[in-house]
Amino acid sequence: MSPSRDPRTTGDPVTAGITSLRPLVPGVYLPSLLFEIGVGAVLPMIPVIASSLGADLGTAAFIAALLPIGHILADVPAGALAARFGDRAAMIGSSGAAVIGAVLAGLSGVTGSLAMLAIGVLLLGATEAVYGLARQSYLTEAVHPLRRARAMSTLGGVHRIGLFIGPFAGAGLALVAGSSAAFWLAGATSLAAAAVVFSTAEIAGERAPTGGAGRASMAQVLRDNREVFATLGVAILLIGAVRGARQVVLPLWTESLGYSPAATSLVFGIAGAVDMLLFYPAGKVMDRLGRLWVAIPSMIVMGLTLLALPLATTFASICVIAVVLGFGNGIGSGILMTLGADTAPAEQRSQYLGIWRVFADSGSATGPLIVSAGAAAGSLAAGIMAVGVLSAGTVAALARWVPRWSVHANRRTRREAGIEPGAP
Repeated sequence: MSPSRDPRTTGDPVTAGITSLRPLVPGVYLPSLLFEIGVGAVLPMIPVIASSLGADLGTAAFIAALLPIGHILADVPAGALAARFGDRAAMIGSSGAAVIGAVLAGLSGVTGSLAMLAIGVLLLGATEAVYGLARQSYLTEAVHPLRRARAMSTLGGVHRIGLFIGPFAGAGLALVAGSSAAFWLAGATSLAAAAVVFSTAEIAGERAPTGGAGRASMAQVLRDNREVFATLGVAILLIGAVRGARQVVLPLWTESLGYSPAATSLVFGIAGAVDMLLFYPAGKVMDRLGRLWVAIPSMIVMGLTLLALPLATTFASICVIAVVLGFGNGIGSGILMTLGADTAPAEQRSQYLGIWRVFADSGSATGPLIVSAGAAAGSLAAGIMAVGVLSAGTVAALARWVPRWSVHANRRTRREAGIEPGAP
């Protein structure tokens, strides 16, 4: 083990930080909601516009995939940018870059350029990564550790709400002004998010930008924390894979059974609605009882539900599966961000979280690939069940590694560290 990285040590005093989420609403949650509404608006329109520009299905799917690819490519630079310029500057700058990406993608419908659409979508994905990293780092710095999970799960909940509202807003605009209008909405919401952050007072306890002085390189951060990433990082990647698969299994399964697109959208909406309702209770349980009390049940519920999905052939049974799957994902709301915040060294926080998000986003990209590999081999059910089996490995990895690296794993680890498990 690196001498500079001890287990379950973050450098955060347990008595530091704000304990109420209310001051976070104007500077954290409101701009995050605005930003994600714009992203949600463009998600369903990307393949539509690509197809209208002459792309075949494979090319349209690739252009849509540039959004998560942009996430992965920008995760590490996002950490470096946030460390160098500060979290607020990173949020404002990424919002400005998102406006540029939205404008490029929107103009592609006028110019007929697939390349312009691809560049705009990639830039939107990259800016979402920078914005998300800055938000997470911002909250980690400002919030009391025993209120951290509620803050992070609420951020995750706001993210989900924005992505839920966005497609409806984008669809309404598309009916009036065409498919490209969703990108104009994304540009407007990104600009509004930047304006809100700029006009909001700094939160007490926020870290100032470090510039170049005393700032660890990403390579140094990776070396110092290599044991964390080689152990807990694998568990994070697995969580990302199970969650990423969740996004595609319901629409693919309903499509394979011959249900209409409207029915598919209804099933997906049901899962999303249940998911959104549980973010705050999930955070409260994590703060009071520890992270494992939601992480493990979440993976168990999702794994068993994925194993059961291929047995569902009626619309009613698929709706039940959607509700349970949304419940499983919802009770784990914020767990990835919370564990990242728990284990991030105080002096390397932004860089560490950038690498952390690479694991999470890579997992999110891997899950759908496992499902699609099964479908390509002739059995969509096998691909879905493979992810269900993968969740069992996720549970084992969480049980093994979270107590080693997070003092907030459960009440036992808190007692051993001399931390009072009650609310601050």
